[in-house]
Amino acid sequence: MGHSGKLVARDNNQYQGQGVFRGINTINLDAKGRMAMPARYREQLVAVCAGRMVVTIDTNHCCLLLYPLPEWEQIERQIESLSSFDPMSQRVKHLLIGHANDLELDNSGRILLPQELRQYAKLEKHVCLIGQGKKLEIWDQQSWSEQRDTWLTESATEGELPEKLRTLAL
Repeated sequence: MGHSGKLVARDNNQYQGQGVFRGINTINLDAKGRMAMPARYREQLVAVCAGRMVVTIDTNHCCLLLYPLPEWEQIERQIESLSSFDPMSQRVKHLLIGHANDLELDNSGRILLPQELRQYAKLEKHVCLIGQGKKLEIWDQQSWSEQRDTWLTESATEGELPEKLRTLAL
């Protein structure tokens, strides 16, 4: 179901870490910081993780990362296995695990984004939910537009593509 933008579960709906989130959704947060999950993702999230997810900060951009719980648990194990003597590893542990919050879809198909994380990502009323394969990103709509435009401008002026991108056939 790749063209529909849904999280695709393979092997008779058994989540194998192969789900795919695609597309951009513009969503309004309510006054309490709740975000309605688009219907195209809701059913799959219930099927693959019983509506249980984890949200944390993105350490490279001013946005949030939203993972189905099984996907997050794999990432968390990898983060926890990093050396406690390496300063960069410690930074990643503190930021990603320290800001991680468990979320669950409510009966209306909404998730409540914690206030501290909403402040970090500067989320106001209008947000963009960006599909990124196994996860979703949550951006302030204005911040997303500005970042997207920056990336589009950079790609036009940067010049040389990395080898892996040059061999990609689109």
